[in-house]
Amino acid sequence: MTRIGVFDYGAGNLHSLLKAIEGEGRNISVDTDIRSLLNADILILPGVGAFGAAASAMRGAQGYVRSALADGKPCLGVCLGMQMLFDESEETPDADAGIGLIPGRVTRLQTRKVPHMGWNEIEWVEGRTSKAGSMKRKAISGKPVVFSSAYFANAYVCEPEDVSPVLAWTTHQNARFASVVRTANTVGVQFHPEKSSVSGRSFVNAVIDELLQCK
Repeated sequence: MTRIGVFDYGAGNLHSLLKAIEGEGRNISVDTDIRSLLNADILILPGVGAFGAAASAMRGAQGYVRSALADGKPCLGVCLGMQMLFDESEETPDADAGIGLIPGRVTRLQTRKVPHMGWNEIEWVEGRTSKAGSMKRKAISGKPVVFSSAYFANAYVCEPEDVSPVLAWTTHQNARFASVVRTANTVGVQFHPEKSSVSGRSFVNAVIDELLQCK
């Protein structure tokens, strides 16, 4: 039985994500104590809430979580969950820090239309790493179908100090930002795969399976 731990920031409804990742052979636990969730086989940081509230909910466990992820604990961050992998956010500059697994910060989109809402393209980086190709090939239950479009709902984006963790980019008006990142056994996605139709749900489950195989 695979144990999936979902961190509850206490800021929103997790129903769509939980529904997307449920399945036979999976035991999903939702908890507000992120330390206890590190005992699961994989940690999920969901995409609900604000950076400051999520950082506060970690109760000073950021360093503990960063160490576990750097040592190879599988983790998937969705939207806000991806942003939490970075050092800090200008959304709440006086709030607690992020996990800091990926050096960089989260900044507000500098576009005419904010937030960025709706479907947009995933621009996969070719030739930088085999991981991008792996996730593309496994997007639909292991079949060779490219996952190329997803549903976004974000006003803030991640700015890594080094672009090497970036597996894909997305362009909104005049802004180009990281939409998929990976370091160690941690993947972050800026979009909402659970709201991205059948292909998005297949993608998120393929990523979870791949990360579990790498532990």
